[in-house]
Amino acid sequence: MSGKGWTPEQVKLAFHLYCQLPFGRLHHSNPEIIALADLIGRTPSAVAMKLTNLASLDPAIIASGRKGLSGASKLDRAIWDEFHADWEGLVLESTHIRAQLESGTDSAPEIEQPQISTPEDFTGETRTQTVQQRIKQSFFRRAVLSSYGNRCCITGLSEPRLLIASHIVPWIQDKANRLNPSNGLCLSALFDRAFDQGLMTFDEDWRVVLSPQLQKPEPAHKHLFLAIKGQRMELPERFSPNPKLMQQHRETVFISS
Repeated sequence: MSGKGWTPEQVKLAFHLYCQLPFGRLHHSNPEIIALADLIGRTPSAVAMKLTNLASLDPAIIASGRKGLSGASKLDRAIWDEFHADWEGLVLESTHIRAQLESGTDSAPEIEQPQISTPEDFTGETRTQTVQQRIKQSFFRRAVLSSYGNRCCITGLSEPRLLIASHIVPWIQDKANRLNPSNGLCLSALFDRAFDQGLMTFDEDWRVVLSPQLQKPEPAHKHLFLAIKGQRMELPERFSPNPKLMQQHRETVFISS
């Protein structure tokens, strides 16, 4: 896959990595960038430049006043659009391409991923499906957490073992947006559970809205929940939460009475 011009496969691998790295780590000395550069026969500086070109297409980056390089190509834009149209397909394709390169064969080897519990860990699921599920969940977690600086968007908690990549619209309700980082929030475990169960949501200004079921005059409720009522979430540096998806959460998940 080496050569002067970037191939679609190489740009897909670059975008796949871009999604999973914090904006501040898109530099040539990042070990993950170095590893990808070695894999595709390019220099770390060239890969880092490609990632910053891709950043120039990111509306959240542009809105924040930061800019990537301005050299995004037609191919970069096409891959950007392709991912946004089919996150799940492109994540699996990129993983397959990388596995082929790492193995030096035309067929990808079986990919082992860390154990990640998912809503679809059903008995009878084939090993291939399980591996794919873990690949998808791993991508979504890394993409969401890195976008939020690996901090809970409400509390700022940075302990990774207590952080969840929460789906705004539940996994089972919207296949098209299952792996879309804009369908994700970085929340601590407690608030992830409350959000998932419809006990809290966010309004149009990204402020915390509590279900009446959490607004009780008890010490724990006052300390843990009433203290954050009306608080504005810390928005991510990339992949801002989709307002339409959050509206859907308010209308279909949130318990308003």
